[in-house]
Amino acid sequence: MFDPRQVRAEDGFVTGVRDAAAALRVLLEPTPLQRNDYLSRRLGGEVWLKREDLSPVRSYKLRGAFNAMRKALARRPDQRRFVCASAGNHAQGLAYACRHFGAEGVVFMPVTTPQQKIDKTRQFGGGRVEIRLTGDYFDATLAAAQGFAADAGALFVPPFDDADVIEGQATVALEILEALPAPDLLVVPVGGGGVSAGLVQVAAALAPEAAVRLVEPVGAPSLRRALEAGAPVTLPEVDNFVDGASVARVGDLTFAALGAIPAGDVLLAPENRVCATMLEMLNVEGMVVEPAGALAIDALSDLAPLYARTVVALVSGGNFDFERLPDVKERALRWEGRKKYYILRLPQRPGALRDFLAVLGPEDDIARFEYLKKSARNFGSVLLGIESGSRASFEGLEARMAAAGFHWLDITDDAVITSLIV
Repeated sequence: MFDPRQVRAEDGFVTGVRDAAAALRVLLEPTPLQRNDYLSRRLGGEVWLKREDLSPVRSYKLRGAFNAMRKALARRPDQRRFVCASAGNHAQGLAYACRHFGAEGVVFMPVTTPQQKIDKTRQFGGGRVEIRLTGDYFDATLAAAQGFAADAGALFVPPFDDADVIEGQATVALEILEALPAPDLLVVPVGGGGVSAGLVQVAAALAPEAAVRLVEPVGAPSLRRALEAGAPVTLPEVDNFVDGASVARVGDLTFAALGAIPAGDVLLAPENRVCATMLEMLNVEGMVVEPAGALAIDALSDLAPLYARTVVALVSGGNFDFERLPDVKERALRWEGRKKYYILRLPQRPGALRDFLAVLGPEDDIARFEYLKKSARNFGSVLLGIESGSRASFEGLEARMAAAGFHWLDITDDAVITSLIV
């Protein structure tokens, strides 16, 4: 067990994190740090998972919201109204903390927020949280929340770029090092940078020999780009699929803590590969993780083989809406090369479809068949989706299609076309 008396010197930040952790115990016991035998064997190391998906709100966000509210109430005991803008884990963390403190919460969410997330936030709030649906996009929601807080004299609680939030979220690092004092490597997902900013400071003080790798989705590399530029930058475009970590601009305070990290130490995880990891953990381990919660596990494949090192991956959340499961499966199959989409030029004559079916192999299955245009006299364009047993199966299929005289366009990796017609 980690003994804090062994630390020769400790900066004020870590002392604050210890105070936050002690206060948090009234609401949250340390989440499990579990050795994962499957990943350890597959990757050739000792892989431990920090299971923030097993917290009361199924993410680490409760830590930061609780700490920010705790310290605000210590400064101003009459501060009874707290505000946030979030469509996900931060909203649920704030709602849970509002119920604990007996405070009023006002949560602003985009009007497009799924009903499941609205209901869960309301449930965690225990009747103390009002939800306001405002704006089609998050920027409008954020502006409305900040404006309301200023007008109503309420305290706005940011999701990551706040010293008290960072301090609270750093308690996860303290728990890791209390349970496993000398890891070789810590792998942590990054969105706005709150939990990673806290973790790197705690690790530097208490486990300076441990390496740290951070992970962002390919479609939202806000920290990677900031490190390359030497300052926070706003991404012109963000892929929101990994919604818990898709942030257009890393925070100023979080960047101050992370700015010395080499850009190459921020790994980029492809969204479709993340989906394959989510399904792998569900099918093999029975773990339900959201896309952001799978980032650190997914990035382990970029670090393999682990050469017997002790590695901790932070599973940041498990708030997954199962209505998204078909999309996750679709993306995973595409990443694994077991599903492709074609635009097939099919002759308009009797027997043409039968001729095409004859080129299919024993593992090939038609998952989609839809005429896009059938007005031409001789040929029609067909959107064709094929699932097969392996990537190699498509090499044989395409060879047989060519030999039979069929013409096609593979659109599987064309994000523009597939987003419009698939």
